Amino acid sequence: MKIAGLDIGTTGCKCTVFDEQGKDLGKAYRDYPVRRAVGSHEIDVSAVMEGVYAVIRKMSEAYPDIGGLGVTSFGETFVLTDGEGNPLHPAMLYTDPRGSEECRELTERLGAESIARITGLRPHEMYSICKLMWIKKHRPSIWHAARHVFQMEDYVVFHLTGKAQIDYSLATRPMAFDIHTLDWSAQVLEAAGIDRGLFSVCVPTGSPAGAILPAAAERTGLSGRTLIVSVSHDQVAAAVGAGAFDGSVAVDGAGTVECLIPVYDAMPDMDRMYKGYFSIVPYVVPGTYVAYAFSYTGGALIQWCAEKLAGGAQEQAQKLGLSVNELLERTYLEKGNAGPGSLLVLPHFAGAATPYMDTGSRGVILGLTTESTAADIYRGCMEGVVYEMYLNYQALAQTGIHFEKLHATGGGARSAVWMQMKADVLNLPITALKTMDAGTVGSAMLTGVAIGVFRDLKEAAEHMVEKTVTYMPRQDMHEQYMQVYERYCRIYEAVRPLV
Repeated sequence: MKIAGLDIGTTGCKCTVFDEQGKDLGKAYRDYPVRRAVGSHEIDVSAVMEGVYAVIRKMSEAYPDIGGLGVTSFGETFVLTDGEGNPLHPAMLYTDPRGSEECRELTERLGAESIARITGLRPHEMYSICKLMWIKKHRPSIWHAARHVFQMEDYVVFHLTGKAQIDYSLATRPMAFDIHTLDWSAQVLEAAGIDRGLFSVCVPTGSPAGAILPAAAERTGLSGRTLIVSVSHDQVAAAVGAGAFDGSVAVDGAGTVECLIPVYDAMPDMDRMYKGYFSIVPYVVPGTYVAYAFSYTGGALIQWCAEKLAGGAQEQAQKLGLSVNELLERTYLEKGNAGPGSLLVLPHFAGAATPYMDTGSRGVILGLTTESTAADIYRGCMEGVVYEMYLNYQALAQTGIHFEKLHATGGGARSAVWMQMKADVLNLPITALKTMDAGTVGSAMLTGVAIGVFRDLKEAAEHMVEKTVTYMPRQDMHEQYMQVYERYCRIYEAVRPLV
């Protein structure tokens, strides 16, 4: 019996299949368009669903004995549907600017700290409840026709099973979920003027939704006995897939977005979490929580540098059998500079995430001269992303974290230079995991437990969490980086008034 994980992202979805021992057998991917215009950021959920059917069918044709399929998705994005699940409008993405006024209104009614204490989220227009208020005010015909409000996880689960349920971790993302009662907040919904009956039933992360519907089985090629599982928010799945089950281990998701995910063995200090814009999200072990500390431009900034500033190096890299990224790293090190670089980079090229949540902030490259090279800038970008994570780490240190090591996933975990830099700056051991996609692994682990392939997550991790190299911090390098970090901390406040 095989296990399948379905991961729904902003621009595409993929289905990955594993055997009973946790071995990755293969995956299928399908992208779909995102419409970004002035005043709106939307996605066609019908196209999402078509992509879902397509990737599942491709994998079921190769592996007809899939016993369970887990559904993981990105958060905040939502769609209103009729009673049959037919969308009434394009889904509004978390980046959609609509709802800012409504966010202010809701905050005035309840108070920002009160909302944060209930939901674990400091009020922000990215969260769905604000955009639902906008639709109710500005699109009344859609609002009156609505029977469900879905995020992507429960939208797909509903179409596969006919059951409207959502796991705790994704339920937190609309900013209407009570993290203490683990259910929708009557107080927030009343203040927002939103009917609780529109929302799916909240269930623990990794809960089965039931067998696939006959019509969905026909479209996907899955057996009618295949169990569909509501897994989690993609970041929670990544933490599971990285083997972080208690407060001793945190996860560094070194992907397009750089995300640091610590585990809390008890409710963290809510006042400190509020100050840093850190989310409080119920985790897979009852009574535990995770938080998200992230930068919008992690790997994305590194790739921008490689593509935009070092395009001429592509041919040379190919001749050497290297990626452009590897060539730039090698070029910098060949100059004999093993320590911090000469440039300081504020990585806010797409705005600032935690602990600022300042979409108006902009990136800075400080210290350029006529002798600066693409390799110098590349190194500066790498360091800037790490300094930003260290800034978040320092803020998290005030909230009750006590992790002793990091597990790194994503494409960035393949860079020995970057991993060593992170170990040196954070002064912590960091272990690179074999998989680039911990979210898919985590989805499969939770699904495997749900269908009985694994006894529990500990057994699943023994099969599926594969470690590669551990990078130990070097005290002398940490001290050098800290001297530069003191300057880094002053850049944001100095530059922000100018942009």
